[in-house]
Amino acid sequence: MYPVRLNIAIMCFMACFIAYMLRVNLSITILAMVVPRNFNNSTFGNTSTLIIPDYGPRYAWTPYQESLLLGAFFWGYLLTSCQSGILAEWIGGRALVGFSLILSSIFTAIGPLAASLENFWFLFASRFLVGVFGGPIYPSLHYLIAHWAPPDEKGKFVASLMGNACGTIITLPLVSILIENMNWSVGFYVPAAISFVTALIWFYLVADYPSTHPRIDLKESKYIEDSLAGNVVKDKRVFPPILPMLKSLPLWSLLLLHYGNLWGLFFLLTAAPKYMSEVLKFNLAKAGILSALPYLARMMFGFGFGAVGDALLRKKILSKTMIRKSFCLFSHIIPGLLLVTLSYVGSVSSVYVCVAIITLSLGFNGASTMTNLQNPQDLAPNYAGSLYGIINGIGITSGFITPLIVSYFTAEQSTSEEWKWIFMVGAIFYIAPAIQFLIFGSTDVQKWNNSERAPVNDNVEGGTKKE
Repeated sequence: MYPVRLNIAIMCFMACFIAYMLRVNLSITILAMVVPRNFNNSTFGNTSTLIIPDYGPRYAWTPYQESLLLGAFFWGYLLTSCQSGILAEWIGGRALVGFSLILSSIFTAIGPLAASLENFWFLFASRFLVGVFGGPIYPSLHYLIAHWAPPDEKGKFVASLMGNACGTIITLPLVSILIENMNWSVGFYVPAAISFVTALIWFYLVADYPSTHPRIDLKESKYIEDSLAGNVVKDKRVFPPILPMLKSLPLWSLLLLHYGNLWGLFFLLTAAPKYMSEVLKFNLAKAGILSALPYLARMMFGFGFGAVGDALLRKKILSKTMIRKSFCLFSHIIPGLLLVTLSYVGSVSSVYVCVAIITLSLGFNGASTMTNLQNPQDLAPNYAGSLYGIINGIGITSGFITPLIVSYFTAEQSTSEEWKWIFMVGAIFYIAPAIQFLIFGSTDVQKWNNSERAPVNDNVEGGTKKE
């Protein structure tokens, strides 16, 4: 029988898959919802009038309004992400993730109704609430990983968070093809239905701790908890030590590294379909499929880097600190350099060369499974959920800032020249945080990790587990 912790890893993958399915569906759906910009400039009295595909009702939103809609999710996410790690440590990650998926699916499903009211702010509110209920998912998953992943398997567990890449890979082409054959409303309904079904499976398969899982073998439960002894405890009643955390230089360094990672990720998440549609001139279905390629690369590279990093640590070839810092070359510096390259060759290269550069940039960022995505587990495994919630809550601001930057540069026109500067900004946000992490980053467990905590024992959470 395969280990139960494999189920936990798979469901963490699926939770990330759904979280990003509900996050990115609008990036491609909005292309079918708005009146094309050159349609407004067409001359209706002659034969040059533009004929646009009929995917359903279209709305005359401005580029600024489009950027607000694409950023609405992240505004909502910002409200709940920071404190969700603390909440997970009090009530457990299982309940938070499960109910987050259910509520997010409901507010995704009402998207077409909100848009039909023909007031831009109704759809904004719908997307905002999807973000509010999506905020707890990642901090809760880090909490679960901290209690389920043995140290020499942590890279593989964190790599399960690459389900976000898979969610993007599937959603962008799936939604674009469904819209071309039906209408844009399916871009809301299908992701919502998949999310609801996944939530039901989640509640059946997942438990907060090995000791509370109803179907785990006692040997596996003991192995996991023994491997984590000394660093991870299950006391839910202690708030994170905020003041010592604020004084922690390694935490600030991690925050900047994670912010740079999310800037690059969310920039491509919200802007790649627009770039491929308006600059590279791909149709909706092709733009959706090609926009998914960078995330396929990120997922594959992520699992590869996770396995390599675990092997280097297990065989003691490199120290944990060396792994975290050296892998920044792949997760941040190389992606940034590739965006610099794209900013200079984008206007003269084949469109497929541009797609290849974007794909490699995000692909190498998959190494973040061994850098900023694991470092919260290094610094404070007892507060991994809270720590990730804090850095992710701050980092999520890039999700609504990047669409505004894109709309600023492309307000008048959207050509390679405007996108050159957008790519340069992205490169800076990749490379600069990596350089500072090489100087100030750390993998040492911080002293405040064990503040006011009791030691691990097998009788916490409902008594001794019986065979």
